[in-house]
Amino acid sequence: MAITKKEVEHIAKLARLGLSEQEKKKFTEELSAILSFVDKLNEIKIDKIEPTAQVTGLENITREDKGKKKTKKETDKLLNLVPEVENRHVKVKAIL
Repeated sequence: MAITKKEVEHIAKLARLGLSEQEKKKFTEELSAILSFVDKLNEIKIDKIEPTAQVTGLENITREDKGKKKTKKETDKLLNLVPEVENRHVKVKAIL
């Protein structure tokens, strides 16, 4: 499938690109070559081929997200590392 210079100019206008005459000629040839390749791909018969979403057979391994109860000593040790604490909670700047 060939693309015309007028179509390249239209695409460039939609993309708000300013192209020189040399660039228009170059893109006309390159886009025509790309569309010809896509046409070749469309000739392939894929009626009996099932879609493939995953070919390796690997699966994600996840673990259940469980919290761990900390002792008062462990909590105090962690709270001593932060710059600001309020009511035994870490105080941070508002982000909204």
